[in-house]
Amino acid sequence: MGVFTYTDESTSVIPPPRLFKALVLEADTLIPKIAPQSVKSAEIVEGDGGVGTIKKISFGEGCHYSYVKHRIDGLDKDNFVYSYSLVEGDALSDKVEKISYEIKLVAYADGGSIIKSTSNYHTTGDVEIKEEDVKAGKEKATGLFKLIENYLVANPDAYN
Repeated sequence: MGVFTYTDESTSVIPPPRLFKALVLEADTLIPKIAPQSVKSAEIVEGDGGVGTIKKISFGEGCHYSYVKHRIDGLDKDNFVYSYSLVEGDALSDKVEKISYEIKLVAYADGGSIIKSTSNYHTTGDVEIKEEDVKAGKEKATGLFKLIENYLVANPDAYN
């Protein structure tokens, strides 16, 4: 088994507390509301929403995958850090055992946020994951993030 790690950093005009609330704490209701073509539903199948909780995310009609289940591995509301692992679903294959993610929001000088993300792909055997193999997924995640950011800009009283 190998582990291939990819990191990314981007910025947002939204401050960390508000962005974390929308992007992490309230994502199960917000994303299906603003992007039903991408995410049909998100539901807790085990746990109370904290560390160890298993969530099932069902994707919209036109998506390449139908669902994934992820386990919350870490949730630090004070420091705006969230980590989770994909543990089941058709996004995983016989080549990828699991994918772990960590998102950290840091205050930016202009009042916005720096979003630091790390993805760890746990592969089976000697399978290698190349940057271009994850590019499409990153682009979809970035598009979804931009929808959330645009929603927050257009609705300044939401998620305060």
